[in-house]
Amino acid sequence: MEKHVLGLALATDPRWVNIAEKNIHEILIDHAYCEQKAASSCISLIIQYPDKAKLVEMLMPIVAEEWSHFERVLEKLRQRGWTLGFQRKDDYILKINTLIKKGGNREQQLLEKLLLNALIEARSCERFRLLWKEIQDEDLSKFYYELMVSEAGHYKIFLSLARDYAKPELVEERWKELLLQESALIRNLEPRLDRLH
Repeated sequence: MEKHVLGLALATDPRWVNIAEKNIHEILIDHAYCEQKAASSCISLIIQYPDKAKLVEMLMPIVAEEWSHFERVLEKLRQRGWTLGFQRKDDYILKINTLIKKGGNREQQLLEKLLLNALIEARSCERFRLLWKEIQDEDLSKFYYELMVSEAGHYKIFLSLARDYAKPELVEERWKELLLQESALIRNLEPRLDRLH
């Protein structure tokens, strides 16, 4: 499969969107929890790195935006007569979190966390793009276009912050490693009909 515009080393199989559309209730539930986790991740970074003024300034609006996305996904569920339902295990997030290098100093851990967040945003953006372009539900198509644009912005912010707080060559080297590791993860991950990732 072709390399994606966001730098992802492996594009999602285009057939995924056809499966996703048939399971859109489950996809929306999973999506709601993904937005919740994205907001929590930014809050966690702010709590861990309150001394990084630019990080705090850049991530505060993302927290608000991700929580707004959570509320909007809930509204899409309500409009269709569906409820949120319980959170399910997210194999993609569980596996991608294992890619973080353990140890190192505080700055190295910051780089790992910023790049991991950028990677998750890039993959989400890619999936939203597929939903926008292919899904038959016009309301959801428009919704996913808006979220695709938003996630692309978040992806750029995380990468920009990584370059602010670490040497550019170190960022690029580690980013390339993570892209390859994530593509291997996607290739080997058992496809789930009820998951966004």
